[in-house]
Amino acid sequence: MKKCIVTGTSGFIGSHLTEFLLKQGLTVFGLDKEKRKFHADLQGDFHFIECNILDRDLVANAVAQIQPDYVFHLAAQSLPKNSWEDPETTFRINVFGTLYLLDAIRAARVDPIIQMFCSSGEYAISKDGKPIAEDQLLEPSSPYALSKIAQDQLSVLYWKAYNLRITRVRPFFVIGPRKVGDVCSDFARGVVAIERGSASGLKVGNLNIVRDFLDVQDAVEAIYLIANRGTPGAVYNICSGTGRRVGEIVDGFRQLSKSSIELEIDSSLLRRLDEPVKIGDNSKLIALGWKPSMLFQESLQQILEFWRLESHSLQQ
Repeated sequence: MKKCIVTGTSGFIGSHLTEFLLKQGLTVFGLDKEKRKFHADLQGDFHFIECNILDRDLVANAVAQIQPDYVFHLAAQSLPKNSWEDPETTFRINVFGTLYLLDAIRAARVDPIIQMFCSSGEYAISKDGKPIAEDQLLEPSSPYALSKIAQDQLSVLYWKAYNLRITRVRPFFVIGPRKVGDVCSDFARGVVAIERGSASGLKVGNLNIVRDFLDVQDAVEAIYLIANRGTPGAVYNICSGTGRRVGEIVDGFRQLSKSSIELEIDSSLLRRLDEPVKIGDNSKLIALGWKPSMLFQESLQQILEFWRLESHSLQQ
């Protein structure tokens, strides 16, 4: 049975990827700083290893002992807002964490398929609003995005210099249950607060910006496909290829809500540097045989139900 390492197994994409890999019959070793409650319900051959990605020795020991066939590197400080407040920690986790992992793989003398999780935040603003392909100019809009460019290029360097089998992925706006700090989860939590009578209105920022949203279930299928069919050294967008106004999310939650939703403009929700339109070109991904299956409204329904249950459990 093939063995996988998933760093950041407790995170949003990491947790869903862990579940997906177990369903494929793989043995999964999840590395993270702490367990989450969903780990107790995992079905399959799962092993949790408490490991800070910045602890070079722990990372090296884990890789040497596991001897993985796959490595999915998701451990990261992934919030652009937090990167403005603490850029140093963002760079340490995203760049040095990647360096320690790649060096651990080299030291263990193993040859796994390595998937490096970069970001659509690396891309320059698309002035014409057209979908962004992988060869578009890189021009970061936050310290987080800049750290991801460094991680991205470090991966290219190690692929060239040491022949590591690294594929890179640049997810756009992946949504789903368990995610926090993004527009969908923030809106869903706001709707639940209104339904429970603890808020009078839904706080919103700029509803006219356009983003490329993709359900996490479609994303993890793409991730696994790229790992098995992607070309080492190449980079792949993970995206729907369709742009949606943030206002459409509000409209979708209004239809699903049990209460009337009034909007409240909150200037604190506006970003320092915001891009009016950001849509990904998924042609390379489609060429590997992938296609999305989740309906957008179905994704919103699952996110809302998740936060309804979370809010209920917090009140118990």
